[in-house]
Amino acid sequence: MQHIQGEERNQLQMFCLEQMVEADSFVRVIDYFVDTIDLESFGFRNVKLKEEGRPPYHPAVLMKLYFYGYRYGIRSSRKMEREARLNLEVRWLLCEQTPSARTICMFRKEYAESFKAIFRKFVFLLKELGLMEGKTIAIDSFKVRAQNSLKHNYNQKKIDRQLEYIDGRIKEFEDALDEADSQEQKTVLKDKIAVQQSRMEKYQAIEAELKETGKDQISTTDQDAQSVVLQRGITVVGYNIQASVDAKNKLIAHFDTGGVNDTNALSTVAVATKEVLQVEQMDVLADKGYHTGEQIRQCEQNGITTYVSPKEPASNDPDIFPITSFVYDTEKDCYTCPAGETLTTNGTWLTHSSKGYKSAYKFQRYNNPAKCRLCEMHSLCTKSKNNGRNIDRSEFAADVEQNNQRVKENPAYYKQRQQLAEHPWGTLKRQRGFDYVLTRGKKNVLGEVSLVFIGYNLSRFIQITEGINAFKELIKGVIAHICSQQAYLKAI
Repeated sequence: MQHIQGEERNQLQMFCLEQMVEADSFVRVIDYFVDTIDLESFGFRNVKLKEEGRPPYHPAVLMKLYFYGYRYGIRSSRKMEREARLNLEVRWLLCEQTPSARTICMFRKEYAESFKAIFRKFVFLLKELGLMEGKTIAIDSFKVRAQNSLKHNYNQKKIDRQLEYIDGRIKEFEDALDEADSQEQKTVLKDKIAVQQSRMEKYQAIEAELKETGKDQISTTDQDAQSVVLQRGITVVGYNIQASVDAKNKLIAHFDTGGVNDTNALSTVAVATKEVLQVEQMDVLADKGYHTGEQIRQCEQNGITTYVSPKEPASNDPDIFPITSFVYDTEKDCYTCPAGETLTTNGTWLTHSSKGYKSAYKFQRYNNPAKCRLCEMHSLCTKSKNNGRNIDRSEFAADVEQNNQRVKENPAYYKQRQQLAEHPWGTLKRQRGFDYVLTRGKKNVLGEVSLVFIGYNLSRFIQITEGINAFKELIKGVIAHICSQQAYLKAI
């Protein structure tokens, strides 16, 4: 009995690449999809060539390589160069062309905005095909690490701590200098003092830039990157990617970078998605991180109905009645406390500034000091001995209450949020390794995100259409439809 035998390595073989690639391989989808794109209209150079000069690679070749690489978690330009030489599918896709790592890298850097424009056009095609409807979308965010370490990210607190440490070190060296006897010791100490003074100048320059720009933090390697909380207790320098997913087929509709958290991102992403999908009314599902009265109202004003998970009411003292124990009467504009007394307002609008809002918001204060002082439940309601309980009602309170009521009455509908928004991010991070970016700057990072999201939507497209042939027929049909619309518009 013998082991399974392989072929002789020196054996001459004859084969064609076409036969080596499966008929239903995803690489064929990439090939057909890129060939249907009018690259020149998206700003790609070298689509049409002059007679003189050295011949370049066609941009479609590099575009196909990037779509393949990002689809299978191969994002480094050097790794892509290797795949072009060794991977049979990539060799078929590029027709045996082998661009260098530098050529591959510069292509991604140069056409970042074009990648985003292609993503938008792809979303438009999906909408034309009826694969997106814009009736229900889910909004969520995910963090990706930037090309900037945490030690090269600075805020005022960190700068103050470093300057204090440097001051202490300089004082130590100066004291040692006064006690030094030999010239050699003095020279060494003076050099150490000079090093610390140069470090101090560096931090002072960063502090001046921080004050001049008005930012909360500065990253010196990637200026657009920010310190974000990746997980509980884990802070990294990166980007907070905000994105929306259409409920019909779980396709990504829109994305952008946001701040360090989700507090002020809801209306911006929702309104942009509504404009992209060209719908009159839309429902948006989001988690409690997006729950802000100001954002909920802005969505309502733009024809967007919110289903944002309510936040638990904040309480500084767990031993007193929470604000939920006070019932508001809309018709009478008053609150009823747990003791059955009525809390009213004098109608004066006060202003409060909070980090949870883009700007200062207004509120009215409800109380009944005369009844509160004599109430038997006074100690359970407030810790103030001389004053009664005050209830502050924000100008956005009605919008928040309506949102909370919708979520409470439609638990099954809201439950879609998790499977719509969180599943794509898990797929991209775990299967395709997209938990960090290779580029710097917001423009380039968004271009890289575009490549990832186009690949994801293409994969979903094939799953929905159940085959490459059906995919090709749909693409042909929608392109013909769009062309006929353009001809009609020109005619009239």
